Amino acid sequence: MKRIAIFGKPGGGKSTLAEQLSETLELPLCALDLIEYKKNGEKIPIEEYEKLHNEIINSDKWVIEGFGYRQSFWSRLELADTLIYVDLPYKTHYWWVIKRFLKGVYSKPKGWPPGSSVVKGTFNSFKFLKLSPLFWNQEFINKLQSEYPNKKLIWLKSSERLMNIVNEIQNEKT
Repeated sequence: MKRIAIFGKPGGGKSTLAEQLSETLELPLCALDLIEYKKNGEKIPIEEYEKLHNEIINSDKWVIEGFGYRQSFWSRLELADTLIYVDLPYKTHYWWVIKRFLKGVYSKPKGWPPGSSVVKGTFNSFKFLKLSPLFWNQEFINKLQSEYPNKKLIWLKSSERLMNIVNEIQNEKT
């Protein structure tokens, strides 16, 4: 495991998982929100994002979490050796978005750009969760399985598995 792409619906613990895997496997970490947004929360121009994204995915080692621009998503999966899809029940995602918002009053959530609004980010998370079934669905799973049969696909469907996956990966490594 040298190139790990972590993706899924908002509020699923992707940033925390990415940070833990980065530390455990000693791989550089990239939270896409940190390159997609300026410090004030505005999106950077797509050309600038694509340049940064391409530099990262063409390097030898990385853990990347997030979605980014749609066209970059598929190119990232193409170069990753491990795909981790965080697909918890919707009620868990909604609850964790609310918890992140409440905690955000005291500290910035992991993976969020400095200066970005927790309120705006929370509303965006709710908006994306509502639209998620249009993208994160069985057709998406079928595409992952058919287009990337030689990649390690880890499909996390429960918070228990999410909490244990770093230990599972670490045990595989040794």
